[in-house]
Amino acid sequence: MKILTVSALVCAVMALTAAKSHLVKRSTSCTGRWSEFNGRCFHYVPRPMTWAKAEKNCLSMGGNLASVHTELEYHEIQRLIMSASYEYKITWIGGSDAQEEKQWFWSDGTPFNYVNWCPGEPNNLGGRQSCLQINHGDQKCWDDCQCSYKRPFVCAKKI
Repeated sequence: MKILTVSALVCAVMALTAAKSHLVKRSTSCTGRWSEFNGRCFHYVPRPMTWAKAEKNCLSMGGNLASVHTELEYHEIQRLIMSASYEYKITWIGGSDAQEEKQWFWSDGTPFNYVNWCPGEPNNLGGRQSCLQINHGDQKCWDDCQCSYKRPFVCAKKI
């Protein structure tokens, strides 16, 4: 009888564990501090880090530094930053030309098909600016910057 009880208990635990993981896999919404927009989840991280450490942090949360593909996405990211920091802070997103100068790409591998560069940018000032920061200057546009600077950042992941 003990063996039957133990076997039933083990089967119940296994069934519940399998059901729980199945539910997690089917989740289609953003949770916690992530906010949903256009089929992706976005998360503003106020703790300043270098671009590379910010990307690594996003990867640890299942995403990448945010890519931007439309003006609406850009404004949503700005809204997210404003609601968290009460200002348009200069912030890292996932653009870089560190692999090859003037060949910008997104760290998530999506096409670099929308830009909002500030006038005269990207300019690679001093030959050391390979990472993309947003909310630069009065126009709150994009600027290339040294990747070693520490900035807050926005992560994104697919739903």
